[in-house]
Amino acid sequence: MNSIFTPLAAQNLTSLFINYNWRNDTFTLSASKDWGTETSFKNYNQTFYASSNLTTEAKSLNHTEVLALFEKHNLTEYLEEIMALIRKGKHHGIFCFFHQEKNIRFMCNQHSPKRGINNKMYAQYAGGIRRHPLEEQEKDVIIDGLNLGRAMSLKNIVADVPFGGSKITVHMDELDLNDDESLGFLAYAMDRSQTMTSPDMRLPVEMSDIIAAKYSKQFIGGPAMPLGTTGKPTAYGLYVALKQAVRFKENTESLEGKTILLQGLGAVGWYAADHFLEENAILLVSERNPQLVSDLIAKHPQKKITDVSDQDVIDIEADIFCPCAMGGFIDEAIIERMKFKYVFGAANNQLKATSDAEEIVLAQKMADKDILFQTDFVQNAAGVICGSSSYIYGQEAKYEKLLEAIDKVMPAMTYDNLVEAKAKNITPTENIYQKCQAYLYGE
Repeated sequence: MNSIFTPLAAQNLTSLFINYNWRNDTFTLSASKDWGTETSFKNYNQTFYASSNLTTEAKSLNHTEVLALFEKHNLTEYLEEIMALIRKGKHHGIFCFFHQEKNIRFMCNQHSPKRGINNKMYAQYAGGIRRHPLEEQEKDVIIDGLNLGRAMSLKNIVADVPFGGSKITVHMDELDLNDDESLGFLAYAMDRSQTMTSPDMRLPVEMSDIIAAKYSKQFIGGPAMPLGTTGKPTAYGLYVALKQAVRFKENTESLEGKTILLQGLGAVGWYAADHFLEENAILLVSERNPQLVSDLIAKHPQKKITDVSDQDVIDIEADIFCPCAMGGFIDEAIIERMKFKYVFGAANNQLKATSDAEEIVLAQKMADKDILFQTDFVQNAAGVICGSSSYIYGQEAKYEKLLEAIDKVMPAMTYDNLVEAKAKNITPTENIYQKCQAYLYGE
């Protein structure tokens, strides 16, 4: 399996930085050995810090030397593929840290630092951290991380929070919450990346509480923190945004009697279901874990809930399709089969695309079928508002104030975007991209 960590392992290096300047289309590469086997990350922020010199055997490689190192390991073509992905999305680059003994491959996929450069806080970036199993192809992990990092830049603009966009992927075995070496390393790498984060897929949310108590305050979204995990407020933001989409299309905000196909009862989908059922929507649920469906039915015995987990969701007829599970599955063939009036969910990167342009093409195909859709980072931005509030206010953060912030931003953002798009005769997805790109890249 090709990996940008192979040369690091072979040369006993710990760090690799792939930086890109979209203004002059220039890459700058560097690699280094920043610590040795004598470094114990369970002591991070106790006996040493992110800025500490950790080994007397430190060494660094410049751009030319890194290129030669990849050529030596027959990975030049692979490196060029990764650089092409970075260039395509105008990403700031990838910060890589390698814990060789634990085989933890940390990648901070940084899209744009613009919103965070002058925020006067330690973290300049904000984005979730997710784990990928080691058997997964690294290039797929990088594509996932870059796509999500780009979405975070845009989401932070929509949410009006003062952080640049990034996404952290860790290519590693399942995390043991009693493994202080791994927890300390993740905290160190996060601090080196100047990123605040909360756990995403395949990582327990409790890790934030443990790391924040022992190692780094850059971790938020733990269940013991004042605002808790980000799933519940994300679901609320999705709910109030969806009501505005229905208002735009039907001149009513009511969801009563509407058939909603909800895909996923995870951290967001579970709470979204509560909101939909409170308005007496008819809920069709597709969820891999049958116990979650049973629990939801037991919680709402008087509501209309049907388990459709054994069906291909794309062939189901419903007013609203609300994907709240894995993204990256809606392509042209899927769109052709859809029988929905709205595709409006919280899942990240719902469209099978690797660039803004590809998303805009697929969004237009939905519009051609009279399906109301806007790219997901608009309606799932409440999670970012929650994360920002938790990071900025810490123990003083209040859930009531968070809901006020969501109500101030989310409904207006969605309705205004839909109205502006209609006036320009373009899709809501293209409209929001135009606005965000003007902010990020306008001179």
